[in-house]
Amino acid sequence: MLQPWWSPRSEAGKLTLLASLYISQGLPYGFLTQAVPTLLRQQGASLTQIGDASLLMLPWLLKFLWAPTVDRTWSASVGRRRSWILPLQALTALTLGSLALADPTNAIPLLLGVTWLTALFSSTQDIATDGLAVSLLTERERGLGNGVQVAGYRLGMVIGGGALLVVFSRVGWSASFLAMAGLLVLATLPTLVWREPTHDETAEGPAETLRQVFTRPGMPTWLGLLVVYKVGEQLGGAVTKPMLVDLHLDLETIGWLGAADSGASLMGALTGGWLTGRMTRRRALVGFGLLQATGVLAWVLPVVASPTLSTIAAVKVYDGFVGSMATAALFTAMMDACRPSSGGTDYTVQASVVLVAGFLGAALGGRTADALIAVLGGNGPGYAAHFALATALTIVGALVIGAVRTRPVTA
Repeated sequence: MLQPWWSPRSEAGKLTLLASLYISQGLPYGFLTQAVPTLLRQQGASLTQIGDASLLMLPWLLKFLWAPTVDRTWSASVGRRRSWILPLQALTALTLGSLALADPTNAIPLLLGVTWLTALFSSTQDIATDGLAVSLLTERERGLGNGVQVAGYRLGMVIGGGALLVVFSRVGWSASFLAMAGLLVLATLPTLVWREPTHDETAEGPAETLRQVFTRPGMPTWLGLLVVYKVGEQLGGAVTKPMLVDLHLDLETIGWLGAADSGASLMGALTGGWLTGRMTRRRALVGFGLLQATGVLAWVLPVVASPTLSTIAAVKVYDGFVGSMATAALFTAMMDACRPSSGGTDYTVQASVVLVAGFLGAALGGRTADALIAVLGGNGPGYAAHFALATALTIVGALVIGAVRTRPVTA
C-alpha cells in the first residue's frame, strides 16, 4: 500500500522526521564546537586552554554508559523514543535560552557551565534519535538516510555555529540566544505530532545489553578502526577556528565562513550518502577517507602563502564537502553494525568511540599546534606542520579501515 510522502512509513516521511531531529542535534553542537572556541580565543584564551575546554563535552564520550537505560526505559503512552526526545529537547532549549539573561561582559563561567549541561542533554537525546534512525531505515535506505542525518546535523551547526556568530555581531547576546532556543522549539514540532509505533519491552537488562555490544565477534576490532579513521581529521580540525582568529579575521567573517563550510558539508553529506548506497561500504570508506585527507592538507595553503579571504573560503568549503562524504559513509557502516533490538545502544557505543577520536584530536591538537609553533618559530610554519601531520594520520586511517576485513556480527 502506498504511503503519503509525509507518513513516517514512507521514505520521504522518514527522512523529513530524521532531518528535523538531526538539525536539533546539530544546533547546540555547532554552538559548542564552533562558536565557543571562537569566543574563547577572542577573550585571549590560549590554544591549550581551548583544547582543555573540550573536556566539558565529556557526556558525548560517556553516553554509552546510560544508552541501555534509554534503549530499555520509556512510557508506552508517549513512545519508546519520544519519551526521551521531547523532554530533553525542551531542557536543551531552556538551558541555551538562559544565556540570554547573562551579562555578556562576564559570561565565560556561565558559558562553560551551559556547555556542560547542553552536552549532557543533547548527548542523551542523541541516543534516542540514533535508535529511532536504526529502527526506521531499511538497509536500502541507510545510505541516503545517513546522508540526510549528516546534512541535517550540519545545517544545525550552520545555525548554532557560523550563523550565531553573524547574528551575535549584529543583534547582540540576548537576542541571539533567545532565537536559538526558539529554533530548537520549532524543530521539535515534527516529533511532537508524530505518533510512534508501539514496542514490546525486552527482558534483557541494561547491563547485559551493554555487555553484549562489546563481546560480539568483530566489535572490538571495529571500534578500534573507528578511532583510527577519524583521529587525523579531528586533529587538523581542532585548530582551524583559532587559526582564523590568528589570521586576523573578525567574528562576522568567521561566522560567514562557518556557514559556507556547513553548507558545503550539507551537500557533501547528501552526495556521500547517495553514493554510499550505490557502492560497497568498503570502497566508500576508503575512497571518501582519502578525499578527506586532501581536505585536511588543503589548510596548508592559507598559512604558507599570503592568506586571502577567497583562499581561506575555498579551503573551508572543500574540506567541509569531502569530510562530510567520509562521515556519511562511516555512519552508514556503523548503522549496519547495529542490532535492531538495541539500535540506540549499539550505535551510541560506536558514536562514542568516534568521539574519542574527536576528543583526542581536540585535546592534542591545541598542544601539538602550540608546540610546533614554538619549535618552528612562527604561526605559519607551525600550523603547516600541524596540518601535514594530521593529513598523514588521515591517510593511514583510510587505508587501515580498508585493509582490515573484520566487521561486527549483528545476528
